[in-house]
Amino acid sequence: MYKIIGADGQQYGPVNAEQILRWTAENRVRGDTLVQAEGTQDWKPITSFPELTPHAPPGGLPPVPNLRPPISQPTPAPNPRASSKVSAGVCGILLGGFGVHKFILGYTGAGLIMLLVSLLTCFMAYGVMHIIGLIEGILYLTKSDDEFVNTYVDGRKEWF
Repeated sequence: MYKIIGADGQQYGPVNAEQILRWTAENRVRGDTLVQAEGTQDWKPITSFPELTPHAPPGGLPPVPNLRPPISQPTPAPNPRASSKVSAGVCGILLGGFGVHKFILGYTGAGLIMLLVSLLTCFMAYGVMHIIGLIEGILYLTKSDDEFVNTYVDGRKEWF
């Protein structure tokens, strides 16, 4: 007679060898199933008992796949103070020459400078302002929420 520990971690038995062979044929018992023979205290893999694995393929029975769901790490909560990060980043990329992203972040002076440079030069300097806005928009979007808040909200870094 034998006892086994099933894939669910529960102990089953005592059962005879014939029952274990049936479970093996049904794939309910696998190569790494732990078995305790009657009168012993040791739990051993079923492959240690030749009488319980007469039809095992070369190399033994396949192991039981891990059926437990993976333990996921908790996702850090987004920083609520970074709520303007995405809108400022997208506006920097699309409307950077007009300084819209600066206004979103509360940098009115820097926004006015970009807007006036574009307008007062009849859009001849718009390309330069747009490149600045494009770079800043990409920088905003590539920073983590906490890094964005430290740099642009708390640190008040207006340019690049």
